[in-house]
Amino acid sequence: MKQLLLSLLSLTLPALSLQADPEKPNIIVIYTDDQGYGDVSALNPEAKFKTPNLDRLINEGLAFTNGHSADSVCTPSRYALLTGRYAWRTHLKTRVFGAEAKCLIKDGRMTLASLLKDNGYDTAMVGKWHLGMDFPGTPQNRDWSKPVTNMPLDKGFDYFWGIPASLNFGILAWFDGRFAKTPPTLYTNKKPNARHVDYRIMPPYDEEPTGPGRHVKTKGFEIAPDFVDNECLTRFTDKAIAWLDSKTEDSSAEKPFFLYLPYTSPHYPVCPLPEFHGQGEAGAYGEFMIETDYHIGRILDFLDEKGLAEDTLIVFSSDNGPERSWKERIDKFGHDSRGGLREGKRSVYEGGHRVPFIVRWPAGIKEPGRRWDGLIGQTDLLATFAEIIGAKLPADAGEDSESFAPLLRSPEANPRRVPLINHGNADRYSITSDNWKLILPSERSPKPELYNLDEDLAETNNLASEHPERVQALTESINKIITAGRSTPGQRQPNDTGYWEALYWMTEKEYDALSQQ
Repeated sequence: MKQLLLSLLSLTLPALSLQADPEKPNIIVIYTDDQGYGDVSALNPEAKFKTPNLDRLINEGLAFTNGHSADSVCTPSRYALLTGRYAWRTHLKTRVFGAEAKCLIKDGRMTLASLLKDNGYDTAMVGKWHLGMDFPGTPQNRDWSKPVTNMPLDKGFDYFWGIPASLNFGILAWFDGRFAKTPPTLYTNKKPNARHVDYRIMPPYDEEPTGPGRHVKTKGFEIAPDFVDNECLTRFTDKAIAWLDSKTEDSSAEKPFFLYLPYTSPHYPVCPLPEFHGQGEAGAYGEFMIETDYHIGRILDFLDEKGLAEDTLIVFSSDNGPERSWKERIDKFGHDSRGGLREGKRSVYEGGHRVPFIVRWPAGIKEPGRRWDGLIGQTDLLATFAEIIGAKLPADAGEDSESFAPLLRSPEANPRRVPLINHGNADRYSITSDNWKLILPSERSPKPELYNLDEDLAETNNLASEHPERVQALTESINKIITAGRSTPGQRQPNDTGYWEALYWMTEKEYDALSQQ
């Protein structure tokens, strides 16, 4: 009997060893800010500028042509990307944070970074956070010798170098970990931008928060003396490459890395460096996108030089659609940042949240160069990374995340995603299931809108009155998803709040009843 047990053990150990050693690629998530679907030349044949490095990612990877951010503005999209959970499940139901706020990601909530860190990865974030930080003191009474808390280093990241939020929210300084390298002890307002319709954040700065600015209602931003808006892309890329390089210096180290690189472009201020002036045919915005693509190319070149490209999974996407200046670019340059979609940033229509979504992983994508037009969301990264590294998500993590890993491995895969929820300002919600999209009634727009996206991607023909049964079915589906606390199969989870008024089409009584099912 003892010999039999030893024989059985010897047979099972190799299998156990293989299962306990899952594939763990390096992972980089590059996230742009306000970049529309039409701002990638490989996705928009009529684009007035070229993005050769993004095009390279598509040619060497997989382009998801029906990929979506979770919201049409910044903070909620970033929350969903990092947690695999819709932000409207939190107390943030609309709009975005300023630079200073209690972090939207609660302590203990799993993020991409904490998942990977717990599974043996070195983790870093370089760039724009915009999910809330706690700063020492109060405006005009800061103590910058004390650390910043409730920030990336508390949410699974080993390393952070970047800025707290968008450049129009202040507290602008180059933060290295919990401290500003040069404290933001001066003040500024938005200044005129001679090359675009927006503004600049650049010297000279003021010693008091009442200095002159383009927007007289804007209070003075706290800013460091050495901060300049057009240095963001260069500094972020330099720091990202330096951190990546530090992970390769020890040839004996086999720990994989995860880098989250959220750029500030092409969000306002549109401020390309002088060496990019005159490039492309879409004015300063096109130049800014060309510069952004250039810095992405620097990351790709580094991976090539270090022999890391084969085993590095890169995800590229944007937090929402293009800012309102997309209209001017169509009229002036013939460039449509939306890629023919309806509306842009802040909108619940496709132009607000259908964004570039690209994955490249030479060692892990079969038949690269493919495109897939099935539904996919940025919330899906958490479940996808977990499946790739062989980890299992607990019931209270990634409630709205569904893995797309099978699509990487097999060109024949054709999964049907659970319905996707999107949110726009003015408290509008939509649900998309396969090719059908329902925009729910709201106080400002009290009638539902139903679109067949296969036939009407520009959302011009409202079919709600012709398909009342489909409106009802999709309404029942979104109600179940909202009240169950998750859209994926699994144990029910609570939302962070009870019923909220933006659920215009559902009463509080109905919400409570469904929540108890």
